[in-house]
Amino acid sequence: MIPLRDENPSSTVPVVTRLLIAANCGMFVYELILGPDLRDFMMRWGLVPERITAAFVTGDEPVTAGLATFFTSMFLHGGWAHLLGNMWYLMIFGDNVEDRLGKGRYLAFYLASGVISALFQYFANANSALPTVGASGAIAGVLGAYLAEFPGARVVTLIPFFPFFQIAALPAALVLGLWFVFQFFSGALTLAWSVHGGVAWWAHIGGFAFGWVVLRLAGRRPQRVPWNG
Repeated sequence: MIPLRDENPSSTVPVVTRLLIAANCGMFVYELILGPDLRDFMMRWGLVPERITAAFVTGDEPVTAGLATFFTSMFLHGGWAHLLGNMWYLMIFGDNVEDRLGKGRYLAFYLASGVISALFQYFANANSALPTVGASGAIAGVLGAYLAEFPGARVVTLIPFFPFFQIAALPAALVLGLWFVFQFFSGALTLAWSVHGGVAWWAHIGGFAFGWVVLRLAGRRPQRVPWNG
């Protein structure tokens, strides 16, 4: 299922969400102009679990440099599809979470979601030599927060029934709940089969769970968006 938009208008201009999208897109443009230096750039500023482990266990790597990548990695992307997919989800779901939290708290929440999700991915495979990059962990936190606050909001979704496609308005609880279930089972399979590299499933799982828990612990009641399906 591919969400196209939600029927849940926000009451404020999503300035922070737009700035985050601009920052990610701007960094991607910078990646494009690096040319052959891109690989070294990704290895330096992406989250490489092996480097983090080496910094704490053997002292062969500077600890501060490794820890900084928990932050920097969330603004890097591995390709056009990676970037556009992440920014699409952030554009659809970020405005309402920003509206609910307020701009300052939303920015802090987004960055914290990115760091927490990176920690989940690190502990899932602490010896990986491959860089983990992308905003998807932070955006997963936004999705978890959206589910906690707007479970009844309608999300217009493209549903593939190959070779046909159906567009339907579905409750956010269904769309985002199925998204999380898919991430969880995919992450579990990577552990069971010792598969490394590819999609950072555990970053998605950790970010989503963090976002949902934080918004629930904030003491807010879920926003009851009328369901007219």
